[in-house]
Parts: sequence; structure tokens; C-alpha cells
Amino acid sequence: MPLSDLSQPIPLTSPLQRRQTVGVDVGGVMVGGGAPIVVQSMTNTDTADIDATVAQCAALSKAGSEIVRITVDRDESAAAVPHIADRLERLGLDVPLVGDFHYIGHKLLADHPACAERLAKYRINPGNVGFKNKKDAQFGAIIAQAIKHDKPVRVGVNWGSLDQELLTVLMDENAKLAEPAPADAVMREAMVQSALLSAHEAERLGLGRDRIILSVKVSDIQHLIAVYAELARRTDHALHLGLTEAGMGSKGIVASSAALSVLLQQGIGDTIRISLTPEPGGDRTREVQVAQELLQTMGFRTFVPIVAACPGCGRTTSTVFQELAEKIQADLRANMPVWRDKYPGVEGLKVAVMGCIVNGPGESKHADIGISLPGTGETPAAPVFVDGKKAHTLRGANIAADFEALVQDYVEQRYGG
Repeated sequence: MPLSDLSQPIPLTSPLQRRQTVGVDVGGVMVGGGAPIVVQSMTNTDTADIDATVAQCAALSKAGSEIVRITVDRDESAAAVPHIADRLERLGLDVPLVGDFHYIGHKLLADHPACAERLAKYRINPGNVGFKNKKDAQFGAIIAQAIKHDKPVRVGVNWGSLDQELLTVLMDENAKLAEPAPADAVMREAMVQSALLSAHEAERLGLGRDRIILSVKVSDIQHLIAVYAELARRTDHALHLGLTEAGMGSKGIVASSAALSVLLQQGIGDTIRISLTPEPGGDRTREVQVAQELLQTMGFRTFVPIVAACPGCGRTTSTVFQELAEKIQADLRANMPVWRDKYPGVEGLKVAVMGCIVNGPGESKHADIGISLPGTGETPAAPVFVDGKKAHTLRGANIAADFEALVQDYVEQRYGG
């Protein structure tokens, strides 16, 4: 088709406008209300171990976690919370801490007022906040503490600990219908109702709508998409997204990205967590990096400069471009804590490290700064493109180090003014 016959340009697919939700202030970090989507994470240390918990909170914060959740499961962990908060403040880290409460949250908050005061938010699970005749009283006691200390609450429903009384009622009602719905549809409805009923009760008790965040987590991707879509249809509360028990390694990353990207593209979600199972001895901050990369690749936020690199083929038998791409990416991420303040806007930098002449020069021209390394049989020279124009040609054994220096110079010249 001749170009002149195209009456309309091909539309650009971009993230849909986010749905409007009520904004919630979590220790100075705004969730919802049109604020940027917030990245959060959770420690896996014993909270009573103050040294270990402070170290992990600090690592998560420095990696970019804007909110960090810690387990508060017994008196020792509750007593440790103010000490953890103090230590983080002395380190110059003001990351909001969220207390994760199950079963006895009402008692821990009442018995440890310093814990209740120093936490930025309480997370409670309506499936285990209390049982039978104690449920309403214990839920009310936590809400009373939230009101007393002016703290927001996340009502976090999880299908692994769903309110069985509510689920039973809905299952019984469904069974009486002429055409009963599938059991998994009833389960999703129970999750939505659990969140909404809890939020309604919290508001009735006096907790402001701008102090409530909801989540409905499952570990099945299709169920997660369906239950959040329904919850978003029925409320304007701020929503926390996460695929619970996502798994380990590439499986957890793929599963979380597949689920959350669909919801985010629909405008659903105000804060996210990637719930990765760490590899043995693995780094907990990996889940923060994945969350940032998901938001950045989808165009919602920018956190670190992007490095484009080709996958390699028979033309690129040298491993130099792979090693250089890995080194540049690692250096950029390592430098960001300092660069973010020193070079405003540097997180939008685009770098290309390509392995041969086929796409190398073209891809490098699209980047802010890019290099096209010689492939198998090509002339042993590496052209470097800066702002779309060929600026240098590197040769010899120090191509990688020379390009790293050029990237550093580019950052200083473009963002250091």
C-alpha cells in the first residue's frame, strides 16, 4: 500500500489512564489519588532480630522500595518496631514501615503503643483478624488503634486465608440458585465482599475513607485479574496489587508480570509488590528491581536508565557485548542512589550495547548513547553513537572500559548542568 493511501497513522498503544481512587498518605508516601504507582516490599527477617531487620529494611529502601512491610507476630517483634524505626532514622532513611498483623494484632497494638505509633500503616487480614463472636470486636479494636494513632489500614484479603464463614454463606446461597455459578466465581465474590464489607465497617467505626487501602490476592493469574477487575468496578478505594505466592526465579517474575501488567494496563492499581521466593542465599532486593522494571517498561515510571542489548546470534560469537551490557546495567543501577540527586533526570537515560552490524548502528542511534561491537568476521572496530550521531570509534582490548568512561562523561555533560 502506498504511503499516501494511509489516511490515519498507526495508533500508539500506551498505558490506559489510571482509574481515580482516593489518595492515602502512608508515612509521607501517597498511594492512590493520582500519585505515581508506589513500589513496596516486605522483609523476611525475624522482626525481633533488630540488626537483621534494620539491615534488610535499609537494603530494600536503598534499592527503591518506597514502603517496607515487616511482620509483627508476637510481643518481641512489636517491642522491636520502635528500635528499628529509630535505627533507620539514624541511617537517614525515612522509609515508611507497615506492620503485618494476623490473629493477635488487636492485642499487640494495645500492649505496645510505641509500636502502634511508629508504624506508618497496619495491614490486617479479615480472614484471621478474629473468629466467630470475637471477630467484630477484634477488628474494631484494630480500627480504634488506627484512629487513635491516625494510621491508615490495608485490608488484605488472601484466598489462602479467606473468611470461611462468609464463603460458606455465599456457597449455600449459590447452591439454592436454579443455575449455580462455578465454585471459583463464588470464591472471587467472597473475596470482593470480604474487602468491601471490612472497609465499610472500618468507615462506620470512624476510619476515614482516605485511610483505607484494599487488596485481594490470589496465586492464579486469571483469578487475580478477574477479582481485581471486579473490586475496581465496585469501589474507588486505593488498591494494592500483588500475585501472592508467585514463586521462585523466572517463574515468579513471569507470573507476577503477566498478572500485574494486564491490571495496570486497565488502569487498576496504586501500589504493587512482586512476591518472589528468594533463591537460597538470594538477594531480597530482587523483588524491588522487578517491580521497578515492570513499571518502567510499561511506561508508568522511570527508575534507572534502560540498557537495550541484542540477544546474540551466530554473528555474535564474542561474549564481549554480553559482558559489557551486564556491566553497564549493573553500574547504572549501583550509581543511581547517588546519581538520582546529583544528576536530575538521569533515570530516563537510554543506553544501547549491540553485538553486530545488522541492528547495532540503528539501535545505537535510537539510544542516547550506544555502541555497536564487531560481530564475527567484522572489522574490529566499535562505532559509538551519541544523540543519534556517530561520535567515536573504539578499537583495541579496552573497548569496554572506554565505553564505560564515555557513558560516565555523557551523564555528567547532559545531566550535571
